[in-house]
Amino acid sequence: MDDSRYEYLVRRFELDAHHNPATFRSKVLLVSSLAYVALALVLLLVIALGVAAFHWLRDSRNVWVMVHLGLFALFLTGLLYTVLRAFLTRLSPPEGREITRADAPKLFELIERIQRKQKGPPLHRVVVDRSFNAAIAQVPRFGLFGGHRNHLILGLPYLYAMAPREMAATLAHEYGHLSGAHGKLGAWVYRQRLTFGALMDKVSSSEGNWLDSLLHTGLRRFAPYFNAYTFVLSRQDEYQADAAAGRTVGHAAAGTGLCRGELLADWIDEAFWPRLYAQAAHHPKPLFPPYSSMRTAFSASHLDWCNQERLNAALLRKSSLNDTHPCLRDRLEALEVPAALPAPVEKSAAEALLGSFAHALAKEFDQAWWEEEKSAWLTHHREQRDSRQRIAELSPRPLESLSPFELQEYGGALVNCDRAAEALPVFKHLLQRPDGPFPRARMHYGRLLMEAGDGRGLDELAQAAIEDRSLAERCLQCGYVFLCREEGEEEAGRWAEALTARLG
Repeated sequence: MDDSRYEYLVRRFELDAHHNPATFRSKVLLVSSLAYVALALVLLLVIALGVAAFHWLRDSRNVWVMVHLGLFALFLTGLLYTVLRAFLTRLSPPEGREITRADAPKLFELIERIQRKQKGPPLHRVVVDRSFNAAIAQVPRFGLFGGHRNHLILGLPYLYAMAPREMAATLAHEYGHLSGAHGKLGAWVYRQRLTFGALMDKVSSSEGNWLDSLLHTGLRRFAPYFNAYTFVLSRQDEYQADAAAGRTVGHAAAGTGLCRGELLADWIDEAFWPRLYAQAAHHPKPLFPPYSSMRTAFSASHLDWCNQERLNAALLRKSSLNDTHPCLRDRLEALEVPAALPAPVEKSAAEALLGSFAHALAKEFDQAWWEEEKSAWLTHHREQRDSRQRIAELSPRPLESLSPFELQEYGGALVNCDRAAEALPVFKHLLQRPDGPFPRARMHYGRLLMEAGDGRGLDELAQAAIEDRSLAERCLQCGYVFLCREEGEEEAGRWAEALTARLG
C-alpha cells in the first residue's frame, strides 16, 4: 500500500473515531484480534492434519503411502514450527541503567504516588538512559501469549531539563497509558504493534524459507489496516494520557513541560551536540563531558533555546503520520493551556529526584559515550590537523604553480575545514586546466555550488558521473536531495531518471 492510500485510511479512521469513539475502539479490538484468530486457526489446522496423518500412518500397510505420509509429516512439522514461532515472538527489554529504590528513593516515592492516584499497574523495572525522552514500555515475555512487564525509561538529559513538577506531569502522562479502560486497551494494542513489528522483521529477514515467505505475504496485506487502526487509537491515547497528566499534576505543569521538551529537544540536536563535536577539530578530547555538563548548558543557554522565534516555529509544525504523538499546538489546545516560554529551572528533576546519584549516572554515561566515540573523534582530530597543516603549506603558493594533485589536495583540505568559499576557486581553477578530466574534483565543485544555492552544481554532478561511473551513485544522491529541497520530489525524480538514462 502506498503512502497516499495509507494516509487516506488514517484520516478516514480519525473521523470514525471522532464521531463514534466507542464503536471505533471495538473495531480496533476486532482488527487486533484477527491475527490471533488467523494464527490460531492455522495452528489448529496443522494439529488436526498431524493427528490425521499419524492415524493414517499407523493403520497403513502400504509402503508408498507410508513414505508420502512421512514426508507430509515433515512438512507439517516445519509449518508447526513457523506458526509457534509467530506466537512466541519475543522482544528484548529496553536498554539502560536499571535503578532501584535504594538509588533514588524520592523518584520511587513520586512514582508510587502517581500510581496510587491513577490506580495504575505496578512497574517491574525502571531504567535511565542517555536519551532526551521518557517512556513506558510494555514488553511481552511470551509473544502473543502475553505475560508482559512494565518498564519505565527515563532519559538523564530529560531529567536535567525538566522542573520537578514538569517531570511529575511526564510520569503521570506515561502512567496514563496504562490506567483506566482506555489505558488497558491502548496498552494491549501497543504490545500488539511491538509484537507484530518484531514478527514482520523476523519473517521478512528469512531467506529461502517459503513458509516464512507465505506468512510474510499475509502479514504484509494485513499490516496497513492494522497499523492505520492502531495508529489512530494510539494518537487518541496520547491525548488521554495528557489529560491524565493534567488531572494528576495540573494543566499548567503539563503544558510548560511540553513546551520545554519541544524547544530543548530541537536545541540539543541543532546546537548542543554539533558544538560538542566541533571541538574535535582542535582538541584530542572534549573540553567538557556531555552528560555532566548538560545541566549547566541548559541553564546558560536558556535564551538561546527558549525564545519566541523558536516557540513560534514549534507551533507551526503539524502532526505527522510518522509519530503517534500529536504536534505541540494540538496537545496544548487539548489541555486548554496557552503556549508560553518556560521559565529557567532553579532545581532540575534530576537533582530533586535522583540527588547525588544523578552525578554518578552522568559520569557513567560520559565514560560510555567516550568509549564509543573516542576512535572516530581522534580520527577526525587527526584529519583536521593534517588538513590545516596542508593548507598552511599550499596557501602561500599561487594556484598556477600547484600540480593537479596538489590542487585537489588543497581543495579537499579546505572543504574538510569547512572553508567552502575558499575551496570553490581552487576547484574551479583545477577544472579549467587542459590536462583533465578531474571527475572527483568536479563532484566536489558541484556539491559546493549547490550548498551555496547555485543550481549549476547539478550540471557539474552530471558531468562528474559521466566522467567516472564509480561516482554516479553519490552524484545522483546529492543532486536528488538538493532538488527535493528546492523543487520537490517530482522534479528530483525526473532529474535522477534523466541522468540514469544518460549513464546507460
